[in-house]
Amino acid sequence: MSLPSPQPGLVIRYSYLWQLEALEGHEEGAKDRPCAIVVAVRDQSQQTRIYALPITHTPPSLPSLGIEIPRPVKVRLNLDSDRSWIIVSEANAFTWPGPDLRPAPGQGLETVAYGFLPPGFFKVVRDRYLAYDAERRGRVIARTE
Repeated sequence: MSLPSPQPGLVIRYSYLWQLEALEGHEEGAKDRPCAIVVAVRDQSQQTRIYALPITHTPPSLPSLGIEIPRPVKVRLNLDSDRSWIIVSEANAFTWPGPDLRPAPGQGLETVAYGFLPPGFFKVVRDRYLAYDAERRGRVIARTE
């Protein structure tokens, strides 16, 4: 499987672990889903730490917790036609590449990536996530390596 360079804005297939699942003691996500890399930080040992936001069909309980993905973006990424949201109130953090990456459907076993969010849309997602993080309202679920 080919692994792309982990860059902010890249949408990947990943076994996302929701905070509620983590609190219940789960170590694996219940299902694989598209996730958007919102932050990628290289540390002193040259490893890259990723913060991935989940993409879900379930509308957020409050509008401020998620951002609906515009239909043209979904088409461009080859995602399904159902309405979807990027949740900005929680993230999974892991060292790239990590064991929970999965092949993207329709891409064969060649890649885990769907493609990139358009820059303007990504900026909205990133800024909303960083605002939650700055207010200490965002939750980060550290994944095992």
